Amino acid sequence: MAFLPNTMPMVLSVLGALFALIILLTPKTAGEDEALGSIDLSRLREYKVGQALALIGSMILYAIALRPIGFIAATVLFLVGTGWILGERKLLLMIGVALTGALVIWLLVEQALGIFLRPLPWFIT
Repeated sequence: MAFLPNTMPMVLSVLGALFALIILLTPKTAGEDEALGSIDLSRLREYKVGQALALIGSMILYAIALRPIGFIAATVLFLVGTGWILGERKLLLMIGVALTGALVIWLLVEQALGIFLRPLPWFIT
């Protein structure tokens, strides 16, 4: 098979690393320091560093929770939790969207790619 389930993530990771290196290694002109999107380390407290760290922590917890509680529950909890961290407060809407998304992704991975993902916690299946 020329196209495996891990082909696209590998291509995207290589492209992401390549573009990050291009951005980091491109020389800047004198007036570009004040450009939109540039990070000023002296004003670090104005950025939402806590929110970013909470999202990274959520990603780690999601990876740890995948096997014990299953794909669907872990994904729903991850999407609702990160939505809450980012400021969304419509809990019922978040749960509905997260549950729908998790079920659709699980079905696609299971049926289209043929990869088994434990959908429910270990004590139910």
